[in-house]
Amino acid sequence: MLMTASERPHVSAAMTELDHPALYRLMTWLSPAFPVGGFAYSSGIEWAVEAGDVDDAASLRGWLSTMLTDGSGFCDAVFLVHAHRAMELGDIDRLREVAELAAAFVPSRERQLETTAQGRAFIEIARSAWNSPGLDDAVSQCEAMVYPVAVGVVGAAHGIQSSLLLHAYLHAVTSNWISAGSRLIPLGQTDSQRVLAALEPVVTATAVRAISASLDDIGSATFRADLASLRHETQYTRLFRS
Repeated sequence: MLMTASERPHVSAAMTELDHPALYRLMTWLSPAFPVGGFAYSSGIEWAVEAGDVDDAASLRGWLSTMLTDGSGFCDAVFLVHAHRAMELGDIDRLREVAELAAAFVPSRERQLETTAQGRAFIEIARSAWNSPGLDDAVSQCEAMVYPVAVGVVGAAHGIQSSLLLHAYLHAVTSNWISAGSRLIPLGQTDSQRVLAALEPVVTATAVRAISASLDDIGSATFRADLASLRHETQYTRLFRS
């Protein structure tokens, strides 16, 4: 659909909200090349493929759409937004509460390993290359910092708008899930990109919901995906750590 003339100024204004250094950092931090180890985790998709729940592009798209709207995608998005907000306000007590709740909300041992390992790597690498005043103190006040909370904290410390940070985060997570699925099913590169394109409105809708959600709105109904992450722990042959 072509953009109307009345819509173009609004889009142009939104694009200029992020200055060039912040855009550079955002693209770097949420690039597949940023070394948080995401390639090693499948979030239970490996078991879903083994069980036959996911066996082609259509079933992968359906599985990931549900994870985004009713599972860890939405929940983690809300945690990111609230961590970002607490960091912006300098409310360390609130940040600690969000970090503790996010860590407690993970449904399995392997998913706990996945999100804490990536969160720790994200913080350490971002802080080593792009440290920011207040970041060290905020990190030291949180016993555990899972991946979405880490992204929210670092993004806020560098003045990156929460809505843009959130869209980039959800794109990165979805891309990693598709990458895992493409290796496991397997899928070709074109089919993988078709899945990513088909999930664009789902990612956008999830981000819109998360921006205005409270912590009381958090909830998951993806029982099959939660079981997949539990059963992966004893799966006989495995390529991924979760």
